[in-house]
Order: sequence, then structure tokens, then C-alpha cells
Amino acid sequence: MWNEKKKAVTFSFDDGVTQDIRVIEILNKYGLKATFNINSSLLGIPGQLKGENWSVRHDKVSPERVIEIYKGHEVAVHTLTHPNLTGLSDETVVYQVEEDRKALSALCGYEVVGMAYPCGGVNNDDRVAEIIRKNTGVKYARTITSTCRFDGQENLYRFNPTVHFGEPEFEKLVDEFLDLETTEPKLFYIWGHSYELDCDDKAWENFERICKKLSGKADIFYGTNKEVLL
Repeated sequence: MWNEKKKAVTFSFDDGVTQDIRVIEILNKYGLKATFNINSSLLGIPGQLKGENWSVRHDKVSPERVIEIYKGHEVAVHTLTHPNLTGLSDETVVYQVEEDRKALSALCGYEVVGMAYPCGGVNNDDRVAEIIRKNTGVKYARTITSTCRFDGQENLYRFNPTVHFGEPEFEKLVDEFLDLETTEPKLFYIWGHSYELDCDDKAWENFERICKKLSGKADIFYGTNKEVLL
């Protein structure tokens, strides 16, 4: 399936923020691959997010550094300005997705074909998925609905990840996947936002520890979302 391997691991990070740089350093250290979903119209804009007990920077990477930062990984669509597509007209959905895809393709120097739906909650539906399939160059689009499974999925335009790296099941699933013996293709798809790792004192340390645990296995293919899905 993947270079004759039956198991694959991929990561996906949303928003194109400066914490991606530190994530990529960790991924590169352990030979892991990820896809980074970016809002091209928001590049270079500084910001901050606050919760009840936390506050983190949410600074978007500059457009001039996109090629440098994401070298060796995949850049994908996250729409121009991060709206919830389910509340938009057909024409606006196409505009938000396809114009982002074109802008990112121009920035990266290759055709961008992946996507992650922006916003929390119900951020995708069959209508939006069909609009994207028929009217854009996007070949797959990831939701935020965790399956906690490793099975294949037929609908690549509403592709559900295995788990968010902040969910309590994450490390249990890592161990389960590493122990898994299979004759059928199995994919471990991990997603999140790199800025979330700034919300907890031990989050970066734990993330690197788990990346190390996942790495270097002879029976696992490590690829970007495009490489494992297409």
C-alpha cells in the first residue's frame, strides 16, 4: 500500500502559525511528516488566543517564509479567511477554497491539492463537500471528527482523522497502533494546532516523547496527508 507497508502515520496542523516552526523541528528530528493547513489571506497577521486559564500567541507565519518553513512537508488549504463554510453560499464556498488553493500553490511552487475544514463544531456537511469536489482542485478535505480508528474511508472530501493529539485517548491509540499486526492497510491520522502545545507546561515535552515513540519503525510509512491519502 505505502511502499509495500501496511501501516502509515501522518500529522495535520491547522492555521499556519509560528509554533509550526517548533513542531517541524520535532517532526524532522524523528523522520515524521505532516500537512499544514493555511489561510493565505491571513499570513503575517499577529494575534493572541485566550481561554479560561491560558493565553497563547496566534501569529501567522509570513508569506515570504512559507517555502522555507514547510520544506519537506505539505501545505494545504484552510480557506482564505477561516469562515465556517456550512453557512456560506455555494459561490462563496468555491471562492474561499479555490482562491486559497491558488494563492498557496503560487507561494509554494507546486499544486496544492489538500484541505482541512476551518472552525470548530459542525464545520462541514455533504453540500459543502460536494461543492468542493465539483468546483475546486482540492482532492481531499479533513474534518475534526475523531474516529479513534485506523480503517480506510471512502469519502476523501469528509475524511475523519483518527485523533486530536490533545485527546485523552491519544497515547493509548499510539500504543495500539504500534502493536497492531495487519494484512489490511491501516492509517494513524493525528491532527491539531501547534499553538495548543503552548497551553500547557508539559505539552511540548509530551508531544516530542510520543513522536519519538512513533518514529523509526520498519513496518510504518511516514508521509504527508497527500502521500498517504492519494
